[in-house]
Amino acid sequence: MPHLFVDNLTVIDCSVLDPDRGLTGASWIVDIELFGELDKQSMVFDFGHVKKQVKQIIDSEVDHALVIPSQYKGLKIIHSDEHTELEFKNNKDAIIQHTSPNEALCLIDSESVTHDSVINFLKSKIKPHLPNNVEGLELTFRQEDDKASFYCYSHGLKKHDGNCQRIAHGHRSRIEIWENGKRSQTWEQFWTDELTDIYIGSSDDITQQTNQRTRFAYDAPQGHFEIELDTDRIHFIESDSTVECIAEHIAKKIKDARPNSDIRVKAFEGVKKGAIATL
Repeated sequence: MPHLFVDNLTVIDCSVLDPDRGLTGASWIVDIELFGELDKQSMVFDFGHVKKQVKQIIDSEVDHALVIPSQYKGLKIIHSDEHTELEFKNNKDAIIQHTSPNEALCLIDSESVTHDSVINFLKSKIKPHLPNNVEGLELTFRQEDDKASFYCYSHGLKKHDGNCQRIAHGHRSRIEIWENGKRSQTWEQFWTDELTDIYIGSSDDITQQTNQRTRFAYDAPQGHFEIELDTDRIHFIESDSTVECIAEHIAKKIKDARPNSDIRVKAFEGVKKGAIATL
């Protein structure tokens, strides 16, 4: 039976509520295969439709969303017509509270969010939109090369006019740091450890704070957003948390520690995009 494939169809950047890790960022590269009988154009499915129609479904359902395992025992969730409030207690008893418009969430019918559970969810959304000659659909999620230095963070950009305004979306991102023209594995490892499974929060968005807990809240074009989590799971930034600001923030922190060094930070936002700061 003929197969059609599209590698690198899209990249899903999202945050996940994980029973072990709590709130973590993810970036999944998506490949797709379709198989079935040839249509009147001698095609399984037009590449243009795959790249537009199927990609749009994937992006609208999961990309830049907070992905939630709806069957997890530590989840409490209250829906209204427009907003959802939730409380998530992970296996270490750390509590994450979140309020957002419904469209900022993706609920997966499972006890944990895995590649397979998200793939099954997406298949159920995509299949009704495929032509009758398409008999099968396979999706594959993969990550960038694990040999590089990566950090997994979540954040929200209240000024953004797209889905980045959602207060808990995230990325799995590479970082490359040079000190005096030489790659520094020491600094890369330090920032990987510092920002993995961390919420990067702008100080301007803090509405409540104690030594133990911090709440961020803001209004954006899509609606009202709030998130509260343990203070020790937050990396505070004085600016917005765009990748440009994150790169500059990291470079300044290193420069403070190494005032006589030339610093270059290449911070990625997900896959193959990001910002560079030099000091």
